[in-house]
Amino acid sequence: MTPTHFAFSSTFMLGLAGLAFHRTHLLSALLCLEGMMLSLFIALSLWTLQFGSTSFSAAPMLLLAFSACEASAGLALLVATARTHGTDRLQSLNLLQC
Repeated sequence: MTPTHFAFSSTFMLGLAGLAFHRTHLLSALLCLEGMMLSLFIALSLWTLQFGSTSFSAAPMLLLAFSACEASAGLALLVATARTHGTDRLQSLNLLQC
């Protein structure tokens, strides 16, 4: 395992662990998701540069576009939740009371 492969694997795993274990606020969950997507984007970009394949050159940009859409939807949900419930704590949300 190369050091760059280890760095991006550990970055992704740290983001996943943060998402799994520190679920107190919606903003922290969104930041963990963005960290995971950033590590995937950089790893996929380096992978396409390493192999020099032009057929996979659009994949990092497509992943970045989906990441931006995910971030905007997450922030919209954060604003809507903060307006209706007054907080972004995940424990105060109840899906049965929609």
